[in-house]
Amino acid sequence: MRSTAMRTHMCGELDIASVGQTVSLCGWVARRREHGEHLAFIDIRDHSGIMQCVVDNDVDVRSEYVIRVTGVVRARPEGTINSSLTTGMVEIGDCIVEILNSAEPPPFPVDARADDVDESIRLKFRYLDIRRERMQKNLRVRAQINSAIRKEMETNGFVEVETPFLMPSTPEGAREFLVPSRKEPGSFFALPQSPQLWKQLLMVAGVDRYYQIARCLRDEDLRADRQYEFMQLDAEMSFVSQDDVLENIGRAVVAAAIAVTGEAPPEIERITWHDAMNRFGIDKPDLRFAMELIELTPLFAGTEFKAFAGASCIKGICVDAKIYPEAAAFGRNKLDGLTDRAKKIGAKGLVWMKIGADGAIDSPVAKFLSDDEKSALVAVMGATEGDLLLLVADEWDTTCEVLGQLRNDIGRPPVHQGPYKYVWVTEFPLFIGIDPVSGRPRPGHHPFCQPHPDDMSLFDTEPLKVRALAYDLVLNGWELGSGSIRIHEPEMQRRVFNQLGISDEEADKRFGFFLQPFKYGAPPHGGFAFGIDRLAAILAGEENIREVIAFPKTQSGSDPMTNAPTPVDPAHLAELGLRLLPPPASS
Repeated sequence: MRSTAMRTHMCGELDIASVGQTVSLCGWVARRREHGEHLAFIDIRDHSGIMQCVVDNDVDVRSEYVIRVTGVVRARPEGTINSSLTTGMVEIGDCIVEILNSAEPPPFPVDARADDVDESIRLKFRYLDIRRERMQKNLRVRAQINSAIRKEMETNGFVEVETPFLMPSTPEGAREFLVPSRKEPGSFFALPQSPQLWKQLLMVAGVDRYYQIARCLRDEDLRADRQYEFMQLDAEMSFVSQDDVLENIGRAVVAAAIAVTGEAPPEIERITWHDAMNRFGIDKPDLRFAMELIELTPLFAGTEFKAFAGASCIKGICVDAKIYPEAAAFGRNKLDGLTDRAKKIGAKGLVWMKIGADGAIDSPVAKFLSDDEKSALVAVMGATEGDLLLLVADEWDTTCEVLGQLRNDIGRPPVHQGPYKYVWVTEFPLFIGIDPVSGRPRPGHHPFCQPHPDDMSLFDTEPLKVRALAYDLVLNGWELGSGSIRIHEPEMQRRVFNQLGISDEEADKRFGFFLQPFKYGAPPHGGFAFGIDRLAAILAGEENIREVIAFPKTQSGSDPMTNAPTPVDPAHLAELGLRLLPPPASS
């Protein structure tokens, strides 16, 4: 019970045990219904629930009026109990209604019907949208997660430290939001993509175990799991191994899950990045469904089928007709669509095969395969009548990526649909690919990851084969976050910078404030950060993180409620030493 000077109870707190009590409730009018000539029902709502009040018919209140109701709790008459409400066995009678504020008719129903309203309208009137039960629940799920995380981190000796919001520009793999300096025209701060540098400096400073529920900003295209602004659990530990970090972060994740669902998830599995790509074709694998990639390269080692002959990697997936009957029965148009999809991802083509009775193969390429190859393929794929096989022959990374995307397209359930399958993905590559402009390797995670000690002999000669002591946490195919054991030796950090094309002079200029402290005794350390928005969305049963953020941006990056981003007064720009270029000419 949360009483104040104006109310004795919340609307959703009253039940049959409250009968006979005189109570005062405050909230919004959810609904008004006339009952005969002299009486009316008013449903009063706050975030805790709804209570039915019986009032005189001349009480003039309308939807979303703010009211205070004082009356006596009584049991509802037989036949009028509403089992869909937690308060459905009682009502308030002998009511005195006080109008605290009137309201204009809302632009959409402030209830579940608003789910069908265009999202731009919901966001324009977000303060009304948040009044709804769904949004109230979602925001409280976030609060439960934050509270559970803080308790777990503090129990394990972590200290909460706030880090700066205005910082120098750093290469963390995403575009930054820049803030012009009025005091130093032409110079800029960057808003933090993460507190990465600061938390490592805190380890140099002897904090030992740091955490923060941190706001981070990245100027990236928005998606269902991405916003410009996002919240993450950010943590760092000294004198640790990778196992220490995974164990402590795992505890925080489990505590958050228990706080929301009441149940502990299964033990978090572990898989290396290479195995994840080999088996699932993606570095954020969804373990809720099978359809794993099957290695077929040895099977076709001597094939005369030109599309497979000489291919460095051949893999396939089996679409089980018993589990995915609609996909397994795709007609030619759908199969051509899958082929087009494979080509857009990067494959040269896609081979499909339908399995008939006795393992017979129906496919445009069947005539190019020997009987032994066809029978071996059916056996290796574990295919039975009605199944659909999809095969790709290409470079290893392309083959994995294409089949991984097709696997998700065909079989992946909605992200919030149970069960919850957490998995640690470890041993990511230190570098991924070569930058076409600089000709230098690109960092896999960020430039501060410790190379795997077993791969240091490859660092200078074959850097793309070097693994990092880096790891991601994945839930139901969404990457929750990532981390690594950090480089704590200045010379090793310079070697990584040099591989990226950052000279010692440039490193000193851009990161001198970061590298200099490492000369004074940096402990071995590692850390992790995971997205609270993403975790909250999945645990709240949502497909989009916008539904668990109070005031998000649309997919286009705008805010319909405030109309941001907006032009800035020219005088303000002049004060900052800025001048706008004319917009580019339309093509």
